[in-house]
Amino acid sequence: MNGKKTVVAIMYDFDKTLTTKDMQEYTFIPKVGMTASEFWGKSDVLAREQGMDRILAYMKLMLDEATSHGHSIHRDDFVALGRDLEFFPGVRDWFNHIQLRGQALGVEIQHYIISSGLREIIEGSAIGAEFRRIYASEYLYGRDGIAQWPKLAVNFTAKTQFLFRINKGVLDVYEDTRLNDHTPEDERAIPFRNMVYIGDGLTDVPCMKLVKSNGGKSIAVYQQGSMDVCKKLMRENRIDYYALADYSDGAPLSTLVAAILRKIKAEEDLVQLHNTQAREAWCQAQN
Repeated sequence: MNGKKTVVAIMYDFDKTLTTKDMQEYTFIPKVGMTASEFWGKSDVLAREQGMDRILAYMKLMLDEATSHGHSIHRDDFVALGRDLEFFPGVRDWFNHIQLRGQALGVEIQHYIISSGLREIIEGSAIGAEFRRIYASEYLYGRDGIAQWPKLAVNFTAKTQFLFRINKGVLDVYEDTRLNDHTPEDERAIPFRNMVYIGDGLTDVPCMKLVKSNGGKSIAVYQQGSMDVCKKLMRENRIDYYALADYSDGAPLSTLVAAILRKIKAEEDLVQLHNTQAREAWCQAQN
């Protein structure tokens, strides 16, 4: 069928969705002489005592601990931390084989990150270049290149704004007016029905539920032997599917996403056919 090209957005959480643990735990936390439980415990205490957003708390704690241990806090230092991240099986090749599936269907696939982690670390990772946009927490840097202030803090409820940015094609985070302007459904860049959200847990619930409620598909991934959260999300109608965090070609997750892509393509063809015939019918009636 001819017509507008079908565009699909696949949106990912990052920590424990694509990586095996939180990004700070690979290199940063050991470098400041702490265990993961010590760092996150101290971050939680700071947030609770100061009535502080948890994301801002961990961002401040990273700067404080790095400075107190004599470590540089230039942007390049945070980007370099991305080199040490470990991914679930198949992640590095995922984007290529999903892209090939899309091409075979005549579907354009765009990949996005929506994460509470640090954008700098994600950018520096082996897959940082695979995404059209990385929406994640980030520092503001001075002329000397040293981190000064949180430029963007993405908590689990703030994540949902980025779904609307992708939906409307208003991708720049500073652009609020256009984001809030009314946009007819048929003029939006990527309909919610053409969205797939992949996350690992309760912090993804607002995004999962929003995508699912608007006709898209939400998938929860789990590590081997840790299905309890996924089953809870399924019972509560927060997700459409769950799968093992194995992104290898031919694994259940890959097969599931391929089926979703075929479904989206078929539905978009039918929507375009309906719209074409409706326009023709109205034009004939007016002549």
